[in-house]
Amino acid sequence: MKKSIGIVGGMGPLATADLFQKIVQSTKSEGDNGHIRVFMDCNPAIPDRTAAILSGGESPVAEMQAAVRSMMACGADVLVMPCNTAHHFLPELEAITGIPFISILDATATACAARFPGQKAALLGTVGTYATGIYDGPLATAGVPYITPSDAQRETLMQVIYAVKAGADMGLLKANLVALLANLRQSGAEYFILGCTELPVAAAALGLEGPFIDPTQELAEAAIRRCGYEVL
Repeated sequence: MKKSIGIVGGMGPLATADLFQKIVQSTKSEGDNGHIRVFMDCNPAIPDRTAAILSGGESPVAEMQAAVRSMMACGADVLVMPCNTAHHFLPELEAITGIPFISILDATATACAARFPGQKAALLGTVGTYATGIYDGPLATAGVPYITPSDAQRETLMQVIYAVKAGADMGLLKANLVALLANLRQSGAEYFILGCTELPVAAAALGLEGPFIDPTQELAEAAIRRCGYEVL
């Protein structure tokens, strides 16, 4: 039986659109009718996840739960959330619904183990993702060795992430980001996990060289399979 997808989105809007596009482009279909039914609540009013984790900012949980309830009302069969940091709050969302979530963290760890077995990754993400350690368990379970950037490099990543959220010109940040990747390669990284959903958008826009694991793409493909469709 074919299933539908509910996207708990808005974190941020462009990352949400990127996931939807990847679901459509990655679904094997001969026409409109062969695609997956997708419901979406793109709610940019969800408070900043990193600020909530690190500096006592407003909790995003109430708005996230409201988006989950809207997906429940639509009749979604599975839920996805195109924000890595937001998965820190996933238990509080799962508590209000029986609809299964597909974890972007688990999908990413599985892809790392399959495509780069035994190789060392560099995990790129928000400072909130590093602070919560949300990737530690999934990567350890999958046997994926990895390193993380320095504090200064993390600030560079945050500048890029918020530039994407703001729709700002990222061109001035390219040199710093290229230098960051080069430095991590020198530190032993053999590939990079774009562990914030704004980073695949930035990498594509800036023409960066990987190799990369794109968690948004891995989440899209995992959702396609869970819904009973084929990945193109």
